[in-house]
This record gives sequence, structure tokens and C-alpha cells, in this order.
Amino acid sequence: MKVEKLVIRKLSMDLKHPFETSFMTQTNRTFMIIEAHGEGLVGYGECVATAYPYYSEETVSTAYSIIDEFLSKLVVGKDFDHPDEFNEQFARIKRNNMAKAGVEGALWDLYAKFKGITLAEALGGKKKEVAVGVSLGIEEDIEVLFDRIDQHLKDGFQKIKVKIKPGKDIEVLRAIRERFGDINLMADANSAYSLADLPLFKEMDKLDLMMIEQPLEHDDIVDHRKLQSELKTPICLDESIHSYDDARRAIELGSCKVINIKIGRVGGLSEAVAIHDLCQKHNIPVWCGGMLESGIGRAHNIAITTLANFTIPGDTSPSSRYWHEDIIEPEVIMNKHGNIAVTDKPGIGYDINEENLKKFTIDTKVYKA
Repeated sequence: MKVEKLVIRKLSMDLKHPFETSFMTQTNRTFMIIEAHGEGLVGYGECVATAYPYYSEETVSTAYSIIDEFLSKLVVGKDFDHPDEFNEQFARIKRNNMAKAGVEGALWDLYAKFKGITLAEALGGKKKEVAVGVSLGIEEDIEVLFDRIDQHLKDGFQKIKVKIKPGKDIEVLRAIRERFGDINLMADANSAYSLADLPLFKEMDKLDLMMIEQPLEHDDIVDHRKLQSELKTPICLDESIHSYDDARRAIELGSCKVINIKIGRVGGLSEAVAIHDLCQKHNIPVWCGGMLESGIGRAHNIAITTLANFTIPGDTSPSSRYWHEDIIEPEVIMNKHGNIAVTDKPGIGYDINEENLKKFTIDTKVYKA
């Protein structure tokens, strides 16, 4: 099949609630949707880079530049049999994984639609529904956090992830344990600590957490190995894993017991599948983290989570958790048991709400063969 046209849309959407992590507070998401047109079909991908280089070095502006100057030229007018071919082409461009993943995601969706199968089936997924957890930002008032946890547990979420930072960590986690007992609880540090904080992590080790996510530097696997050897609580690596080889090295070193696979962070679905297969071979469970995606990105997350080794509830919450309005229809919803049903429609399986897509679009560029 041939890619006849590529479209980049830059969107701006306000979040329902502020979302605070160790490095910033977000009230708005500026991001990109990529359309791949061919054979009378349109595939959709989402570039999850943010407006700021705080989670990773990429931003909306840098990702736009990479797609504009380089990736578009490797895609538009090209024939392909399988999206893996583009993953190989993109490898010559160093890093810029979120830019690559946005374009590659659109190609995967186009491919699945052309084949008349779901994106999940195209990736090799078998599940009919996926388990859902929720990620909660840092709150100044712990009672607000308690209220949100209580409501999310009543809604059926199967995992509670709480963001932490120095000064908002052990006492918060202890208070949650005291209030809610033996719930599935994990902490996400977003690289806010160092090995000097070992005594703090020893205290966390007493709380029976599911995992501590990315406690140390964003590019580290050596110090994480040292920390993991001191703790019974599994360390989950997020920001440190950008590729299959990163995951391989971390596993060989013993730097973690869990890996969070984010499609954007690792450069796309092809790489995500490869990392999944590697982790499955080594009995390292994986789960799919969130980047405050719109419904298009959520649909991709749902599809990858249908693979067998995604055994931990991911962060792909329903659309209404974050957005007043989404750009897909129907919106992503969760049942009372904390599961999202996997679509049986071709591709990502959701229609685009063209009115909302247009409303939230602030810039568009078209590339034709």
C-alpha cells in the first residue's frame, strides 16, 4: 500500500483538573495528531511530546521539526507491506522517539484498516478487555487526594498510582495505607531522588507497594541496580527505557523487576512489541503508562495492552477522567469492574469526532506525494 498524504495537526486541550508531578503542574495539553492517508483510508497516530522538555528532551516544537524535516520525507509517497519497515527506516534518526511514534502509530492504524483487522490483532494481541489503573497527581491537601482515591476505588479502578516528590512521599503513602488498607498502590517518583535517599526507600519498602516507578535519574540503570538490590519492593523503570537494548541491559543488570512500556517513549508500536516479547521471555511483567493522551493515543495504548505480558493494570483511564470532550467517538469508557473493552472494529476502532478535532486544532500542515 502507498502513503499518499501525511497531515500534522497541532492541538490544544484543557485538562479537567491540574495534574502535578515532581517536575511540573499541567492544566493544558498541547500535542500533535498525525494522519496517514492511503488507499482511500486514514490512519491516526498521536505524538505525546509535551510543550516542555521536563519528562524527556522532546517537545511539541522539536517533534514537529523532526517530522517536518525528516520523517515526512521517509513516509510520503512510499509503498509498504508492514509498518515494521518504517521502524527500520526511522532508526537512522537518533532518538526523537515521540516524533517517530506519532508517525508510526498512524501507519499502524492505516495498515490495520487496510487489512480489515483491529490494531490489537495486527500487533498480536488476544485480550478482549484490558485492566485499568489510575494515575493521581500530587495534592497539597491530602484530604483532596483521599477523596479522589475513594472515588476511583468506587469507580472500579484496579490500581492506584500516586505521584511523589521530596516532601510529599513517605507520609503521604503511609497515610494512604492507613486510610485504605491493602489496595493495589504504587508510587511514581519521576526521577526525583538519588541513592542518598536509600533510608527513605527502606521506609517505603515496609508499605507493601506494588512498585516504585523511576525513583532515580531519568537515564540511569546502574544506580537503579544498586537500589533494587537493597529493596524487596519491585523497581519499575520508565524514563530509563527508550529502546529494546535499554530494556535488555536493565534486565541483564537486575536494575528493575517491572518495566513500564510507553509507546511514545520507546519510539513506536514495533519497538514496544519487541520490548514486550523480551520482558516476557525473562519473566519481567510490563504495563502501559499514560501521557495524558487524547482518545487516539488511548486507543493505541489499549491495543498494545492486549499483548499477553501486560499483566499489570495500565494508566489508560477513560476519556472523561481527563477531558471535558475527547476527539474520538464513542469516548473510551470503563466498566464497573475496572476494565476497558477492546474494540472489534478495524484499526484503532474509534471514529474521529471531526467537529472536536477541528475545534481543538491550532495549526495544520499537509504533505503530499
